[in-house]
Amino acid sequence: MGRQYEQDLDKEITWLSRKDVNAYGRLLQYVRPYWVWMVVSIIALLFSVGLGLILPLVIRNLVDLILDDQNLPRLNQLALGLFVVFILQAVASFVNRLSLAYVGENVVADIRVQVYIHLQSLSLRYFTEHRTGEVVSRITNDVQQLQSAVTDDLVALLRQALTLMGAAVLLFWLDWRLTMIILLGVPFITLTMVRLSREIRVASKTVQDTLAQAANVVEETVSGVRIVKTFTREAYEISRFSQKVDETYAAAMRRAKINAILGPIIGFMAFAAITVTLWFGAYEVMQGQLTAGGLVAYLVYTMLVATPIATLAGLYARFQGAIGATERLFDLLDTEPDIVSAAGAPELPAVTGEVIFEDVSFAYTTAVSVLNHISFVAKPGQVVALVGSSGAGKSTLISLIPRFWDVDNGRILIDNYDIREVNLHSLRAQIGIVPQETILFSDTVYANILYGRLDATREEVEAAAVAANAHEFILNDLAAGYETMVGERGVKLSGGQRQRVAIARAILKDPRILILDEATSSLDSESESLVQEALDHLMQKRTSFVIAHRLSTIVKADWVLVLHEGCVVEQGTHETLLEDPHGFYTRLYQMQFKAELEEEFSSLADSGK
Repeated sequence: MGRQYEQDLDKEITWLSRKDVNAYGRLLQYVRPYWVWMVVSIIALLFSVGLGLILPLVIRNLVDLILDDQNLPRLNQLALGLFVVFILQAVASFVNRLSLAYVGENVVADIRVQVYIHLQSLSLRYFTEHRTGEVVSRITNDVQQLQSAVTDDLVALLRQALTLMGAAVLLFWLDWRLTMIILLGVPFITLTMVRLSREIRVASKTVQDTLAQAANVVEETVSGVRIVKTFTREAYEISRFSQKVDETYAAAMRRAKINAILGPIIGFMAFAAITVTLWFGAYEVMQGQLTAGGLVAYLVYTMLVATPIATLAGLYARFQGAIGATERLFDLLDTEPDIVSAAGAPELPAVTGEVIFEDVSFAYTTAVSVLNHISFVAKPGQVVALVGSSGAGKSTLISLIPRFWDVDNGRILIDNYDIREVNLHSLRAQIGIVPQETILFSDTVYANILYGRLDATREEVEAAAVAANAHEFILNDLAAGYETMVGERGVKLSGGQRQRVAIARAILKDPRILILDEATSSLDSESESLVQEALDHLMQKRTSFVIAHRLSTIVKADWVLVLHEGCVVEQGTHETLLEDPHGFYTRLYQMQFKAELEEEFSSLADSGK
């Protein structure tokens, strides 16, 4: 870890400035819509800082007045002037902080929303290559760190920088010789601050990265809490999380140590310069070259220079951490989706549902091909069953139809439209999916069904639930009926109930093409028979692709695709495929479906069918 840290630091020193400029420049783009408030804030800040810079001059006059004139009316005037300056400075500071906070909070909100919008546009490849916890950390931890930087820290940074510049100018005006003494320490202070702040930046990025890894562990264990408890792996997961926390702690302590070194060093250098200045200024007073009030004013201005220098070191260090977070956010925003609509792509009109695969090949990576030279035709209204052993490519094949992934070779046609040449939204709008893993959102049952078509009426939602055999359990088994909250991922419902709600959602969408990825695998026998009846009705006059382990579904299919190691090794009807005693489907049937078929035939014979 130490060697990697040094390598990261060397790399940071090489391209730090350019990255900083780019990051700050892009942040300013988000400030532009709020430029009026930004101008108000800057004017108020200038006014506040300007009033603060007047104070030492007033103090100089007070001291000289006390030592020389002892003029009470004049003293009262100066004291009243100080009081007025304090009031005006407080008002200006209030306006500055409030207006800048308004700008900062809006900028952060805009970035957070844009990041989320961009996440929604990214292709599946991004989410398969980045863990959920890492993605969530970008939009929470990184944005939160940026929020602190563009609100509280930015106010302090601007104030201290302006105070430093104004006080330095007045120092030259009061006594250029004393000012030159102070300036001797500036190069050492600057070099120390820049060098250590770069190390803080690297440490801050490490903290954010390890926080993202820790967040991913939490997300995985919370989502898979049943697996954790089933395998009694609580101690293992605690150890895994603790390791990430320890890594975060180590990086945070490295950052804290550098901060602990930076502040005292800068403070020592600054106040050492003040000590020398005090001695030299006192000598000039003794020589009659400077008044006592002038020395006091000069020392106050020196403090106004030293304090911002010491403060700016810490602010700069915090900004280094914020810039690391900003860069990660912009890296995410710069990630281009792999799957997009072609420029000027036309809308896909209402289709009949013919789907043609022409010599389609696909690989998730260049190293391993998942599908090889797939060709078939699914006619409108046909039910196409996909069978094959695990890993044969069934789920991958159906994921190509809505363009979750793009083919590497060949093409897919829907009603003779190449799906890569039509608007992506219009394509997916005509495809309904009941996925292998039922996903429900943490909302009401009604809202989850309505997700299929947001403009549907209450009657249409309930009709979809009736068709999916969900209406009865919703009314009878759930205390709040359709307004029952299902919990995260539908945890408050049983597996069968979740499945039926998902089917109702697909029914409500009323798609021309239906994809059922092992859609009935979570249902018991009684529920499956009722849901299967609803699905049979749903699949009428719709092209349907079904991945199922149930022989009854395959038998009813109009066409069967048999996949093995990414290839369609056989295709035809259930009956014709069984005619080949040595065929792959026949062997698959004998291994997986024969007992089920015999039981089904026995049931049919008993019922007289």
